[in-house]
Amino acid sequence: MDWGLARDIGTKLLLAGAGGLLLYWTISAVRLVLSARGINPLIKQFFTQVASGQVDGAYLLTTRNYRSHVNRQQFIRFLAGLQLNKYRNLKSGRPRLQEGQVILTVKLKTDGKEELPLDFTFVKVEEAWRVDRITRLAAA
Repeated sequence: MDWGLARDIGTKLLLAGAGGLLLYWTISAVRLVLSARGINPLIKQFFTQVASGQVDGAYLLTTRNYRSHVNRQQFIRFLAGLQLNKYRNLKSGRPRLQEGQVILTVKLKTDGKEELPLDFTFVKVEEAWRVDRITRLAAA
C-alpha cells in the first residue's frame, strides 16, 4: 500500500516537472522568436545591397559601434575577401540570445558543396535591428 502511494506521488511529480520544463522551453522559444523579429529582413536587405553594389547602404545597416571599429575601406576589403559572388544560397540558423544581443549564424552556399558560415551579431538601435559584428567562422 505504501509503495503504491509513493509510486503514484513520484509519477505525478515527474509529470509536473516535465510540464514545468515544457512550459519554460515554450516561453523561452516564444521570447526568442518575438525578440528576433525583423532580423531576417535585415539580413536580406544587407546581402541585396552588397550584391547590387550598394556597399555604402550595407555599411549603414551596421551600428555606430561597428563603424567606429571598422572603417568603410576595411568593410569593403572584408567583403571582397569573402568572395560573395560565388555563393548562391543563404541559409540562416537558429538565433541565440546573449546579453541583449541576437547572434545568428548564416551559411552561404555554392551550387556545389562549398559553404561560408558567418556569425552576425545584432543589437537594437532605436527600435530597429542593426549589425554590430560580422565574424567569419571556420568552414565545417
